[in-house]
Amino acid sequence: MGNINWGIIGCGNVTEKKSGPAYSKIPGSKLVAVMRRDAAKAADYAKRHGVGKWYSDANELMADPEINAVSIATPPAFHLDYALAALKKGLNVYVEKPVTRNAGEARQMADAVKRSNGKLTVAHYRRALPMFLKVKELLANNAIGDIRTVQIRMWKTSEPDLIANSETNWRVDPALSGGGYFHDLAPHQLDLMLFYFGEPERYHGFSLNQSGVTPADDHVCGEILFKNKVVVNGSWCFNVAESEATDTCEIIGTTGKITFPFFGTFIHIKNQTGEQILNFAHPGHIQQPMITKIVAYFNDEAPNPCPMEEAVTLMDIMDAFTSK
Repeated sequence: MGNINWGIIGCGNVTEKKSGPAYSKIPGSKLVAVMRRDAAKAADYAKRHGVGKWYSDANELMADPEINAVSIATPPAFHLDYALAALKKGLNVYVEKPVTRNAGEARQMADAVKRSNGKLTVAHYRRALPMFLKVKELLANNAIGDIRTVQIRMWKTSEPDLIANSETNWRVDPALSGGGYFHDLAPHQLDLMLFYFGEPERYHGFSLNQSGVTPADDHVCGEILFKNKVVVNGSWCFNVAESEATDTCEIIGTTGKITFPFFGTFIHIKNQTGEQILNFAHPGHIQQPMITKIVAYFNDEAPNPCPMEEAVTLMDIMDAFTSK
């Protein structure tokens, strides 16, 4: 394919620093156009980021002959329709997480990928960050022996500090997001479990709207048994006191424990040889390592760093944790 010429559909807050500027900082990649339904905001984004073209209609952007790849960064309710339209045109696609609102929509997207000449990758970009790759390396090297259990705790207040600012809090509108803050944050966490431990054997959970502060459930619990006999237990609560807020993953093995935050920059290793803390600095544009892998994949130079099939499994797990 040669140069990957990107168009962003939905140039909102998530693209300001995390992804947008990175598209033009990778060899063989360039951001050539952006789209937002508010034309003035699309024009402003293009001007501030030095992007040559902007649109207020996604179909017009996808019809631009210069574009051969699109990044879909809208709320999840629009991911499926935009992805289907892009794939039908043979464009390559990068979809923000969660890939869709539910597993049914994810399967429709996966089917469309099979029918299209275009390729698709899901934005589980922690797979490409050095910190989380280091955890994978430690597990592969048996740094804590055989893995027995993983404990995930994501407890935040009703206004989590991890959530990007937006004019309307669409993240707690299930019609737009698929659920609540769980749907916004848990995909990163659960995808890493799939990345580390492979195929799940079974999973179950429950959710409830405990506080009634928003229309969305704010308390989710779930368990996963992987085929390699690793057990994952997760607790997501978005109505605790600020003093009790935590973001913790503990991977416990037969000879030690690895602890890290999903939204932090350190790994704590405790095993028979002692204790160690490894500190990391995430890249300024946190999606840039992932986008680098995607550019290589789109050019047939590397495998897909996050295939749609794995995103379907993730959405199956999320549905199981949040179904009534």
